[in-house]
Amino acid sequence: MNETCKAMLGSVLFLAGASSSMAGAAQSMPAETLLAAAPDSSRSIVADPIRIVARRLPAYPVDARIDAVEGRVLLRYTVQTDGTVNAIETLDSQPPFVFTRRSHSEPARREQPPGTIGRMKAPTAPFADLTPDAVLNAIDQVGLVTTGTLLALNSYENRVFQVGVEDAQRFVVAKFYRPGRWTDAQILEEHAFTQALADTEVPAVPPLELAGRTLHERADPSTGLGTGHRFALYPRRGGRAPNLDQREVREWLGRFIGRIHAVGRAQRFVHRPALDMQTFGAEPSAYLIDSGWVPHALANVYAGVVAQALDEVRRCYERAGAVRTIRLHGDVHVGNVLWTDSGAQPGPHFVDFDDARTGPAVQDLWMLLSGTRDEMQAQLADLLAGYEEFSDFDRRELHLVEALRTLRLIHYAAWIARRWDDPAFPAAFPWFNTPRYWEERVLELREQIAAMAEPPLAA
Repeated sequence: MNETCKAMLGSVLFLAGASSSMAGAAQSMPAETLLAAAPDSSRSIVADPIRIVARRLPAYPVDARIDAVEGRVLLRYTVQTDGTVNAIETLDSQPPFVFTRRSHSEPARREQPPGTIGRMKAPTAPFADLTPDAVLNAIDQVGLVTTGTLLALNSYENRVFQVGVEDAQRFVVAKFYRPGRWTDAQILEEHAFTQALADTEVPAVPPLELAGRTLHERADPSTGLGTGHRFALYPRRGGRAPNLDQREVREWLGRFIGRIHAVGRAQRFVHRPALDMQTFGAEPSAYLIDSGWVPHALANVYAGVVAQALDEVRRCYERAGAVRTIRLHGDVHVGNVLWTDSGAQPGPHFVDFDDARTGPAVQDLWMLLSGTRDEMQAQLADLLAGYEEFSDFDRRELHLVEALRTLRLIHYAAWIARRWDDPAFPAAFPWFNTPRYWEERVLELREQIAAMAEPPLAA
């Protein structure tokens, strides 16, 4: 055995209809029993005493559970010194292939410290320790004095709170970033972009600068060490959803987005990723298939229709040609726009640029379109009438509307899957990962394949 990795064994029993206690008993097989069931060559490469730290059952394949299929899988895999898992090998699987995908995905999805056997790391909710006291203490640590008033605001990706402070503002909005999603450099690029917009009088809300910083990290009061929870504070801005049925509102939104893009064209993101076929199509679809989220009965069908959809997306990009990419808001839809009827800056504004990326300008326009083709063309004409007062628009980008919609659908399913260990997601999306859900995704992508083959919208 070399010094960089260790080969481990894990055995998983799948018991249809088993209670949690029965399933736990199946997983509590002593490590010595696991080794006794393995070939001698497997046992000989484990030099250290065996110590199972924790156990976790992989997800039971939905179609196998429905059909009451039971089985077992014996795996051998390698844990590198950095905790990553690779070289997963099936030594035995009964019935063949039914449970292999799920059992392979479980050790691969979760880091495991080297020197452990079959360790299934229990999921830790990313914000589990972000209690109300922790939120208030974090804000006190950056120099504000909180009043004890705390209101959780709607957000799945991050955790956002309205917090009372002893200040003329009376309230601030605290956004705690999801651990591991963005680097510090990527977050600071978001902050710099919103500040550049505010500096040119575009109605955006940049974070507050406190002690010379816009990005902070909550410290453990007992040790003074960082906890990994990074956050930013914003002035509170209210508003309502815009009424997109009104032509003047659509034109106003077009002017607003045109002003954002005029600033976005001035320079490029260095650290934040691009929105393209790889990041929103190929990579997330491969994750869904390889990690076993798609039910076994639909896996091949889904893989096939995704491949067809991405081929059509590629053709859309070829028809559009070499369109320019710029800094974008990235997630412009009616739920992300706040509208005010009075004040210093009436009209639309954004309070969050968390999804800011590099991409084609049409990405910030197409999600505001809905209805029939004729209705969408009329809406697009109004948006562009306002947009082109401040920014040029390349009509070739209209070839990308349905392609971008397709990429968003693929990326959205992978986004939910990647967040499934966060208790907020199973509660909010209970229908996810059922056979019907994936059947609907297949039909949805087939509809998009047909839509991408049609002529683009005209404006």
